[in-house]
Amino acid sequence: YNAAGFNKLGLMQDDTIYENDDAKEAVRRLPENVYDDREFRIKRALDMHVRQQILPKPQWTEYEDKAYLEPSLKEVLWERK
Repeated sequence: YNAAGFNKLGLMQDDTIYENDDAKEAVRRLPENVYDDREFRIKRALDMHVRQQILPKPQWTEYEDKAYLEPSLKEVLWERK
């Protein structure tokens, strides 16, 4: 995560998860504000990457930041079984 530089772009760990059908359903179930925050981080990271820039260090994310997608993903996987 850190070695790839995702933290320097402001992405959280759950922003970088591979989006299979289960992950897409979990993202769809997120509260609107959490979903909007996720989309903002992804769009900002894409913009920063294209410009070959990184965020100021105070805006970097940490690997230990709260996982917001895991509860929804676990629920989707549990329902599928």
